[in-house]
Amino acid sequence: MNIFGLQKLSLLDFPGKMACTVFTGGCNLRCPFCHNASLVTGLSEVEPIAEQEVFDLLKKRRGILEGVAITGGEPLLQPDMEDFIRRVRAQGYAVKLDTNGCFPDHLSRILSEGLVDYVAMDIKNAPESYAKTVGVEGFDLAPVQKSIDLLMNGAVDYEFRTTVVKELHSAADFEQIGRWLKGAKRLYLQAFKDSGDLIGGGFSAYTPAQMQQFRSLLLPYIPNTFLRGVD
Repeated sequence: MNIFGLQKLSLLDFPGKMACTVFTGGCNLRCPFCHNASLVTGLSEVEPIAEQEVFDLLKKRRGILEGVAITGGEPLLQPDMEDFIRRVRAQGYAVKLDTNGCFPDHLSRILSEGLVDYVAMDIKNAPESYAKTVGVEGFDLAPVQKSIDLLMNGAVDYEFRTTVVKELHSAADFEQIGRWLKGAKRLYLQAFKDSGDLIGGGFSAYTPAQMQQFRSLLLPYIPNTFLRGVD
């Protein structure tokens, strides 16, 4: 599997668990506000990490770590993801998967085998604004819709999450997102932060008060709507 980053301890990436975070390389989207641009457009400049390094860490941290969060990039681009997860689970660890929802067939296989304990799926924007937000002209939303349905109708624990960017999101977008995802288990609105490793530029965050206003628009549709990364 193509691994290009390993965070040895995270208290944030896997809700309720002490975890390490594995970063895969490559993504089918080009979200201009992406904070991991080096894992999307700059892989030639990033040193890969051997799978064995991950498993050596899991062996060393057994009894301390509880889970492994797999993120990217887009992890479901990795054809051997199932084999990797099976090896992680064989070591006694829970698994969280981050995904942009563009590969529902791969997600379905993973869910049907019960390989993950938690899925975090990005909802980039309201349907009408999706193509602009993901940086792909003529973007087909159908796979994303299929992934949404898999999670909302399935048994695995999950969250939807939207990174809120002042230049890309409006109050009207959140009204549409609310209607679109009505009844979802939970949704997090994440404040945009400039990591210094963006695909595009010229982006900024809304104020905490404005983020609260967007949350209030979503609550009638998704009562478990929360803010993340808001000071």
